[in-house]
Amino acid sequence: MKKKGNPAPISAKLLAELDELSRDTRPIDTSDAPEITNWAGGQRGKYYRPVKIELSLRLDADVLEWFRRQGDDYEARINAALREYIQTHGGQAGNRADPS
Repeated sequence: MKKKGNPAPISAKLLAELDELSRDTRPIDTSDAPEITNWAGGQRGKYYRPVKIELSLRLDADVLEWFRRQGDDYEARINAALREYIQTHGGQAGNRADPS
């Protein structure tokens, strides 16, 4: 959901602090952070959040009721069913990152 209105302006004190930090040209010390050499446990797309669009959609009452009986997250299951339909019919839905 989009936030309405403008965010609160940045205070003069915070602006001064950010300005001071931006002038620091020393390199960041990463000696205490181990280098990752094995990415076998990595998960692609773990934090990916697709753009959602709110819309009004008319569904047959029995279809909607079936999805609702499956649990609270019925909208996500309807979305997954539509995505599966697209994939099995040779289509591709948008630019979704591959979660595997």
